[in-house]
Amino acid sequence: MNPQDPLANLHPLREPDLIGWWPLAPGWWMLAALLLLSLGVSLYFLLKYHRANAYRRGALAQLQGLNSAYLSDRDPLAYLSNTNALLKSVALQAFPRQRVASCSGNVWSDFLNDTVVARSPECRFEDSFADTAYEREVSNLNQKQVHNAAKHWIKRHRTGR
Repeated sequence: MNPQDPLANLHPLREPDLIGWWPLAPGWWMLAALLLLSLGVSLYFLLKYHRANAYRRGALAQLQGLNSAYLSDRDPLAYLSNTNALLKSVALQAFPRQRVASCSGNVWSDFLNDTVVARSPECRFEDSFADTAYEREVSNLNQKQVHNAAKHWIKRHRTGR
């Protein structure tokens, strides 16, 4: 018998080299390409949406200017006339000309109320809204309600093209 311990001759275990992360496996390359493609498509549609709604942003800025002008000079007839013209120009950009150009009076108010997505009673155009733009004097103007209704319509109208 050999009195020597056979385990004493063993050397410590060698740890294997770490597995490198480069070069990537083909599956990771495909995933990266898919992510880049989806990012590109998302950016394309986001830019397209942003450009398609540029007229809304411009109209909201004009409406804010009309509101500021009304608050400084308190001319309700000019405010209603200019707001009505602004809404008509926005509608002409969003809907076919045949559908918008002939609207006036109650038909115009109904058109505005029917083409908004989220209807709420406080953001509704009264039937007298379109007619007051043609009157010589405006007796009772709820400017805040007209401004809120116009702002709501510009932000949330459906497009008909």
